Amino acid sequence: MCEEVEIVVNSVVVPESIRMNKLPEYFGGKFLICENLIYHYMEKLCSDYQGGYWNFYELSNGGFFMAPSLDAESLNLIWANNYFDGSLSLEAAGIVACLFSYNHMASIGGGDQFINLYHWLLEYSWSHPEGGVIAKAID
Repeated sequence: MCEEVEIVVNSVVVPESIRMNKLPEYFGGKFLICENLIYHYMEKLCSDYQGGYWNFYELSNGGFFMAPSLDAESLNLIWANNYFDGSLSLEAAGIVACLFSYNHMASIGGGDQFINLYHWLLEYSWSHPEGGVIAKAID
């Protein structure tokens, strides 16, 4: 009999001392476009979002994502295209914004790295405590 093995993807916050090179490392020459697209999606998803510092996370499967670091514990996201309206932690909200952005970048010919980043982050979201809500937000 084959035993099913669950692969757990872990995240680690990128230390301040090495943040500077992470966006070019993961997004290549399109790092400014993708970074701004992530902020843009967050603004579209959350009317209360007014910008601010974002934490960077590396995933054990090779992925990467960003999440806002705000005083609030959660953000209410609304996406009319799929009738989603829900409250998510800052980390989960960042995952949603990054998934939308990676998908967008892949669809406009951003390169295989965005397809990979999308799938690696999606894999991480499956075991995230808010994975079900993340799935509804991006559906």
